[in-house]
Amino acid sequence: MFSVKELVDSNSLRSVPSNYICLNNPEDSILYNETENIPTIDFSQFTSSNPNERSKAIQQLGNACRDWGFFMLINHGVSETLRDEVIRASQGFFDLTEKEKMEHSGRNLFDPIRYGTSFNVTVDKTLFWRDYLKCHVHPHFNAPSKPPGFSQTLEEYITKGRELIAELLKGISLSLGLEENYIHKRMNVDLGSQLLVINCYPPCPKPELVMGLPAHTDHGLLTLLMQNELGGLQIQPNGKWIPVHPLPNSFFINTGDHMEILSNGKYKSVVHRAVANTKGIRFSVGIAHGPELDTIVGPAPELVGDDDPAAYRAIKYRDYMQLQQNHELDGKSCLDRIRI
Repeated sequence: MFSVKELVDSNSLRSVPSNYICLNNPEDSILYNETENIPTIDFSQFTSSNPNERSKAIQQLGNACRDWGFFMLINHGVSETLRDEVIRASQGFFDLTEKEKMEHSGRNLFDPIRYGTSFNVTVDKTLFWRDYLKCHVHPHFNAPSKPPGFSQTLEEYITKGRELIAELLKGISLSLGLEENYIHKRMNVDLGSQLLVINCYPPCPKPELVMGLPAHTDHGLLTLLMQNELGGLQIQPNGKWIPVHPLPNSFFINTGDHMEILSNGKYKSVVHRAVANTKGIRFSVGIAHGPELDTIVGPAPELVGDDDPAAYRAIKYRDYMQLQQNHELDGKSCLDRIRI
């Protein structure tokens, strides 16, 4: 199977191969004027000594998870230098020879390191304009040894990311009316899964014909995402597609399916997709933070009652990830399979 980058690098593409042509137009139902309304959360307020400031930030966080399932995080303390190094190192990996990258072409979802293309070429009816590198980086850190320095840069970055998510999960617990460490304890977050996904979207001569990644939601609790200067992320919080334009040095954070399950539907996982462009290679670096793989996730008992019956059946996190991998990406179809 050719990677998209190899396909682009080896040919002066003027047309799109037929197996990549998507039937749905990515430009459908775009709502262009809503970007400025995307919630922005100031992380520094979570560590403020002013209790009123922290309380306000927690309320804003809860509103963002309930109404959008998505927000931009600013003043997070992760240096721009480190963020730039991660993007450069990621580009260095995808610039390796195909033979070097194929050393990591695992077929198993839980292989420590896995390089590939599209989403799952055994079930995808249409191939997606995307190559990826996936690394399970917690509770055991795994990363390719090439290019030099790549592994060390990633390890520093994912440690910073885990610290940010840990604080946000405390705020989310409080916003749900639960004890601050509720999610940490119930989801065994200290030993939880941290999956690094680096996406490479090469330029496409006809981006309107292809899809980088189709509409889907993420597994897990929260995903932390950054990208290079080329945009392509679109979210669908309320039925309309909204292109996301990041604030300088900000992170994107979106709630995952397991946050929706745990909160019994009070907080929603957001449907999102990635579109291609003609200008250059877009890189995105996402870290999906979830429970420990063998944790059984169901609605928190404290959020279930006579007026709010359980909306989802409990499922082991590992089994949910396998369920998603074995089917086509299609909106909330995976979550719908365990909806009561």
